This record gives sequence, C-alpha cells and structure tokens, in this order.
Amino acid sequence: MSSPKRTSPESVRRVACVGAGVIGGGWVAHFLGRGYDVTAWDPAPDAEARLRRLVAAAWPALEQLGLAPGASPDRLTVTGTLEEAVADAEFVQESAPEKLELKRELLAKLDAATPAGVVIASSTSGYPMTDMQTAAAAPGRLVVGHPFNPPYLIPLVEVAGGERTDPDAVGWLSRFYECAGKSVITMDREVPGFIANRLQEALWREALHMVANGEATVADIDRSITEGPGLRWAVMGPMLTFALAGGEGGMAHMLDHFGPSLKSPWTRLEAPELDKELYDAVVSGCDDAADGRTVADLVGERDRGVIAVLRATGRLPRDGDA
Repeated sequence: MSSPKRTSPESVRRVACVGAGVIGGGWVAHFLGRGYDVTAWDPAPDAEARLRRLVAAAWPALEQLGLAPGASPDRLTVTGTLEEAVADAEFVQESAPEKLELKRELLAKLDAATPAGVVIASSTSGYPMTDMQTAAAAPGRLVVGHPFNPPYLIPLVEVAGGERTDPDAVGWLSRFYECAGKSVITMDREVPGFIANRLQEALWREALHMVANGEATVADIDRSITEGPGLRWAVMGPMLTFALAGGEGGMAHMLDHFGPSLKSPWTRLEAPELDKELYDAVVSGCDDAADGRTVADLVGERDRGVIAVLRATGRLPRDGDA
C-alpha cells in the first residue's frame, strides 16, 4: 500500500503540541526556537499561562543554543480545543501524562482530528506504541518520539514504531527530528523503556538502594556522577569509556580483567520498597542539595551547564567562533 501524501520533513512549518506540561512545554519551546509556527492545546485551565512562562524561562537558553531565522515566542498559538490545535498541523507531538488508557484515547482522538497522512508522535517514556495505537483508525502514522527533559536543551530523541506503524512513518519522523535539530536514535524494535531510560533506571534503582540502606546521601550520589563518570559520559558513552579502561587491549582486555567482578554482589537492580522513610529521605536530600535555590534558579543553572558542556565538547560553537 502506498504511503499517504504528507509534507516532506524538510518543508514542515507548522507543528502542533498536545499536552503542555514540562515535556510538552519543552517541545513547544524547542520548536519555537527552531523557527516553527506552533499551535498548542492542554486541558488544564491555566495551561496557557504556564506554557508561556515556561517558554519565557527557556528562551535565554534557546538564544545561546542559536535561534533559527524568524524564531519567536510570538509564533505560539494556544487553542481552546484539541481539534483547533491540529487542524492545520503538518506534524503532531503528543505529551500527555503517562497513563496507558489516556494515551490510547488521546491518540485515537488525534488520529480522528488530524489531517490524513500527518505523522503523530508520542512523547511516552515507557509505553510501546503497539500498546498505545490499539484504538486508532489509522495506526500506521503513530510513532514514539521519546525526548529527554528538557526537550529544548537535551538533543536526544528515540524513535520507535509499533506493530501497526508504517515503516515510512518511522523514517519520516526520524528525518523530521533531524531537520528540527535533534540527535536521533531510530530503534529497529520496541524495547520496554527504550534505551536511555533503561540505563537511567538501573542507576536510579541502585541510588535508591544506597539511600535506603544508609550507604550514601543524595548529595554523595549526585557528586559521584557529576565529579566522576558523568564527566566522561559527556564526551563518550559508557561502552567506549569502559573500553578505554582496557588500555591498548581495549574492551577485550577490560572484559578479561574486570569481567569476573560482574559476579560480585555490587548492585541490586530489583527496586527497593519506596516506603515513607525512603521517600522522605530522598525528598529532604534534594531540598538540602537545592540549598535555598528555587526551581527557576536550578533550571537556569542546569541550562547554562549543559550548554557549556555542549560548547566544550564541540557540539555547539564556542563564543567568538565563526
């Protein structure tokens, strides 16, 4: 069957963002910074005010990243209905809360309201598209486009289709994200939690175990990454980092030398019980780490830090470079 006629990824000018929370709002900011016209909808009564505050807070970082010609917050339109938001869209990004039935119902509504052929992407961080596309009349255009928080700052997006997704829709979405300035992993199969979240989850579970057992504080855990392996991971991933641990022998020598330690009981990847004691310890530890800084303060600090790393590693031009 031939693919539905759709705007080429390079020619898209109007995108719709459905769901305008932290992730959806981050997508809105990203697309605005890349020069797109954006229509947005969210059912919350104060959604527009919150969204415009988020875009305003993100704009200094977007300016440092480099705005596309014509980029402006004025190109955002917040609509009163879902149908209005997607009526003229050439691409749709859905970012509703992580509730499977909600995702199924919303994607079916988006499929019914969005012009034929337009690709609809879900920002889900864990659900496979196969499970989310069951109620849609045209499931072939539904694809996962999983970003990382905040989407306007972190380049990575993971793309994966479901069992009923058309392969050309997957290819279209990957190319569109590349045109929109993202770093894309196109997955050839569905993996629960995708790739990066699976790795993050392993680290998160071990961190919770350490707090629960009194082995490390929240501050210790964060510092162990920011002052340790996180510095290496900003340049290359864990696999190449471990390969370098093998010296001239590379990964083979590393595995020969350190492989036996895999049988040592260092980690406990089963999640600990998130009881009130552990919950309170993690929350209070983060409050202590914030040390009076507001969320806005921390967002600005994070954004400046990530941009500095991107510049330092050659992913962005340094100040003064041509």
